[in-house]
Amino acid sequence: MARRLILVSNRVAVPDTEGARRAGGLTVAIHAAQKLRDNVWFGWSGEVCECETPPPPTVITRERRSFILQDLPATDYQEYYNGFANRVLWPIFHYRVDLAEFNTVELGGYLRVNRLFADALSSVVQPDDVVWVHDYHLLTFARELRALGVDSPIGFFLHIPCPPPDILLTLPQHADTLGALMQYDLVGLQTERDAANLGNYFEQSLGAIRRGNGVFERDGRRVQLRAFPVGIATNVYARAAKCAARTQNVAELRDSLGDKRLIMGVDRLDYTKGIPQRIQAFGHFLDRYPEWHEKVTLLQVTPKSRTEVREYADLEHEVSALVGTINGAHAAPAWTPIRYLNRSFSRGMLAGMYRVAHVGLVTPLRDGMNLVAKEYVAAQDPDDPGVLILSQFAGASEGMEGALIVNPHEPDAVSDAIRTALNMPLAERQARWQAMFAYLQENDIDRWAEDFLSALMGTRHSGGFREGIWRLFSGGAAAA
Repeated sequence: MARRLILVSNRVAVPDTEGARRAGGLTVAIHAAQKLRDNVWFGWSGEVCECETPPPPTVITRERRSFILQDLPATDYQEYYNGFANRVLWPIFHYRVDLAEFNTVELGGYLRVNRLFADALSSVVQPDDVVWVHDYHLLTFARELRALGVDSPIGFFLHIPCPPPDILLTLPQHADTLGALMQYDLVGLQTERDAANLGNYFEQSLGAIRRGNGVFERDGRRVQLRAFPVGIATNVYARAAKCAARTQNVAELRDSLGDKRLIMGVDRLDYTKGIPQRIQAFGHFLDRYPEWHEKVTLLQVTPKSRTEVREYADLEHEVSALVGTINGAHAAPAWTPIRYLNRSFSRGMLAGMYRVAHVGLVTPLRDGMNLVAKEYVAAQDPDDPGVLILSQFAGASEGMEGALIVNPHEPDAVSDAIRTALNMPLAERQARWQAMFAYLQENDIDRWAEDFLSALMGTRHSGGFREGIWRLFSGGAAAA
């Protein structure tokens, strides 16, 4: 009998729904694993109910895939999601201890929802199933499943950065949440630095014994830590960008620029993305290099997120004010230096816009990976590629040496990188792009999923697994 893969995440994106149309990087990653037969994807439905007791989960079946969706009571949603996950874990994992707001009630809600999810899934898990859990919302999920008697291989992937122990230790009662990661068989992280940070935490703060090869042991349990950098569907995205570049919307963007160069940034509105620093660096560029006035435009696409959280509302006001100040100081009758768009675009439309952009400006203050950087490179015209400017604090900087790597906290360095990118000769642009595109092809999203699942099963079985991974999960053939 073929093994079944059970995927678990905070949100579930059922095909042909609004959630699927607005899919982010985590959803794209899960879709790569879903190419296997007999998949189950479990998580929050996105619905909040006015009830005290959570309703039974809903099951939706699409071809060979099942989706199990759990609604949450309003109190659970507030304490688990808006509270502990996004007001405590998110800032701490992104090195922003100053923004963390901890209270024991919200920690209780976080633990309660992890237990609720485990209870709902435990009756579904079969002895031969393999469970793959995703992201910081579900740190304690494996511990809850183990308490219910589930002994299947359980893996976890952290899609955001992992800071060093000194920062992790600022999390109150850290052993109750971070320590629960020891209940997984495999924990995957975005970069070698992230894996080293978590390993040091296990060893120094939990007293785990390092057994070599990324394996740590504590209280009779072993967990392996490894870096698995998330990729994209490189060739698929490149074809989509080539097609999208011929659409009317992209043609209108190109026409609106005239002979001006386009610099493009795309980020969810979040304090980790360094958007104010980026806007300021572009203004600094205009101050230092007036010869580029009326010759270049920055298009910053920034959909709003978490608008109910005060820090995000404050950030929106800050960015809007900066854009207004710079445009007011530099604009001409036929030139707006910064175009600032607070809305979402389809992945296809973005791919076409990336292909038009002469420079991709990706400068987060801290990011687990940042797939925008990879998508920008994949979208380029091989004959006339743009230049990627990339923060040294994005996980994507490991392996993307063809980018211009910058410190987003240094406005001089970022403005100089913009000037370098705009002046870069064609031959150098092509050489840099070719190196990055080859890397993205070799390390695409399908390889990421295969490598993780191979390693997960390798924690229970010795040798010879990797070559049989698809046969083991799919009964001999991958789903179409």
